[in-house]
Amino acid sequence: MLRALILTWTCFVNATFASPEIEKLLARSIIDSNTPLQEVQVFTESRVPLMPAIESAADWTRIAERLRKDTLDKVVFRGEAAKWRKLKTKVEWLETIEGGPEYRIRKLRYEAIPGMWIPALLYEPIVLTGRVPAAMHVNGHDSAGKAVDYKQIRCINLAKRGMLVLNPEWIGMGQLRGSNYGHYRMNQLDLCGTSGLAPFYLAMKRGLDILLEHKNADPERVSVSGLSGGGWQTIFISSLDTRVKLANPVAGYSSFRTRARFFSDLGDSEQTPCDLATVADYAHLTAMMAPRPLLLTYNYTDNCCFASPHALPPLLDAALPAYDAFGKKQNLRAHVNHVPGDHNFGLDNRQAFYRMIGEHFYDDDPSFISMEVACEAEVNNSKQLEVELPADNAHFNSIALALSKNLPRRKAELREVIRATNYYAQAERVADAEGVAYWKLKLNDTWTVPCVELKRGEPNSTVILFSERGRRSLAAETESLLGEGKRVLAIDPFYYGESKIHARDYLFALLVAAVGERPLGIQASQIAAAARWARTEFGKPVEVLAIGPRSSLVALCAGAIENEAIAAVQTPDSFQSLKQILEKNISVETAPELFCFGLLESFDIADLRRPR
Repeated sequence: MLRALILTWTCFVNATFASPEIEKLLARSIIDSNTPLQEVQVFTESRVPLMPAIESAADWTRIAERLRKDTLDKVVFRGEAAKWRKLKTKVEWLETIEGGPEYRIRKLRYEAIPGMWIPALLYEPIVLTGRVPAAMHVNGHDSAGKAVDYKQIRCINLAKRGMLVLNPEWIGMGQLRGSNYGHYRMNQLDLCGTSGLAPFYLAMKRGLDILLEHKNADPERVSVSGLSGGGWQTIFISSLDTRVKLANPVAGYSSFRTRARFFSDLGDSEQTPCDLATVADYAHLTAMMAPRPLLLTYNYTDNCCFASPHALPPLLDAALPAYDAFGKKQNLRAHVNHVPGDHNFGLDNRQAFYRMIGEHFYDDDPSFISMEVACEAEVNNSKQLEVELPADNAHFNSIALALSKNLPRRKAELREVIRATNYYAQAERVADAEGVAYWKLKLNDTWTVPCVELKRGEPNSTVILFSERGRRSLAAETESLLGEGKRVLAIDPFYYGESKIHARDYLFALLVAAVGERPLGIQASQIAAAARWARTEFGKPVEVLAIGPRSSLVALCAGAIENEAIAAVQTPDSFQSLKQILEKNISVETAPELFCFGLLESFDIADLRRPR
């Protein structure tokens, strides 16, 4: 019946325009503009785990070991990544170029995962005797990548002090720039049931492998440092890999609880990976460094993210009891940069790092120089530091396409995959007029879904209508349905239309997944709850019409999880296969709900179109 209706609607749209009156009725605001943001803040913040009480060093050691194992097993190495984890690190050494008088620069590349090679530079002192400290210097969102001047200066300064220093490229930066290495495309792997976080982690882990394979590397004196995304890399690898003996993350992260309230701190896909907060918050990762030396560097007026006044105190509060339990409070340090105070790993911050190295790796040897050695003349340009890479070097999209070839292949419950919830809808009629009523559907006191009810005369059935473009865009569809004698419930579920978060919205969608929920599951559950309410309120099961490919996936999932209240689902704009998401190379910031972890591993569109 509804299929015929769609054909009628299509002909109608081609012949005429929607009534301006209907457009006006659909556009009327129902909920406060701040409601979607406030609800998602409470929803995510309340699901972030708190730090446990730390009773002793042995107690925290046991907890930290469990957190490491669970983070690696349940977050980082899911799906195909479990196999990548077991592979031996492959490295190819290339040319050596001159550095300064004390060191040389050896070019290398290594495989993070099969087919994805990471270019890197090893700053190696010319004179090496015995075991010396080693450092891995990672970096953040800077297009210059490994060639950025402040990173080179840091590498050069430690090499001049006799240390081995690895300078790897970060995925998406420098030589690995390009849209297919963009961090928001890592979620394509998530869709296939393989952790998109794994390439990032293995790039760091294998960098440490290479450093520690050097015959002169001292395994008891290994450090990691980096700015911004490099600060995130620093705490992530250092907390989970105890081979790191000293860490200096710079303006790189804050607690998930902090991020829910400070929009500047909402992180990209790798910093907000799916399900991390079901195991650990960044507060836990900070405490997991204990008793190893940790220097938390933040900038007071940071113009990017993680400004010290709000980001630093919760981390110190979380970590101090762990360090205190070991009797090592002195190993937890904080440095706040005031001049220039912006997003930087400049001279002041670098010298704080050198002091930390001198104190812990050189036993406060008075001959160790903590002031920076001028070396600007030794900084190379990006061309000089370029490392040859394979022409077909793998990237997120190529990896996802390869993973998807034999999918779906695993049986699972859809409700579990999308984390569906049986919401109960309490409806509040907020306004009405002839032929129109405005409703707030309150779902479990968690979400408020706005709904416009329109009808002409006595309706013969009820249709729930929605679109990723919002209900305001649905005037033509509404008029066509009314012409067929239908009652129309035009609604805006989570993330759409009036329910859209207007500040950094896709980053909140990532945060929803990080705390163990799924945007797709929230949306489908809201549609299902609206259908159950409508069946009770108006009688008879309802039909669902979704406009747009994203909305279509939501509708199909809603229909699959709600048998009784939803009689039919029509999706004229649906993907024919979830693999089209990968073929079209869509990234998560444009359509967060499409990248539900493991959905394609178990289902494709045909599996969701159940006969009724």
